[in-house]
Amino acid sequence: QVQLVESGGGFVQPGGSLRLSCAASGSIFKINTMGWYRQAAGKERELVAQIGSAGSTKYVDFVKGRFTISRDNAKNTVYLRMNSLKPDDTAVYYCNADVNLMSMRWYSHNFWGQGTQVTVSS
Repeated sequence: QVQLVESGGGFVQPGGSLRLSCAASGSIFKINTMGWYRQAAGKERELVAQIGSAGSTKYVDFVKGRFTISRDNAKNTVYLRMNSLKPDDTAVYYCNADVNLMSMRWYSHNFWGQGTQVTVSS
């Protein structure tokens, strides 16, 4: 099994910055795509950014130019640097990873973290 643990959330004023981290642990053979999703109050969960194993990235248009996703494969960790934060960015941010397990190397499974709260307000 795999655990994803997010950290770095908090309270910040508009225009401020935060960096989220997500560390994966467990019986991991290979991590493929990793990503960040968010869910605001009363809204459905949405993709924010994702990064492939070789470093290719995709962003939702609303965060393009403000957020940067990166990963450290040696540490099984994905990051989300968030700059120029806006009140609409307020949400619980969830880490996601597509993982091939040691016990089942030929198929991938999707895992989720428990989420970290980001609140942007003044």
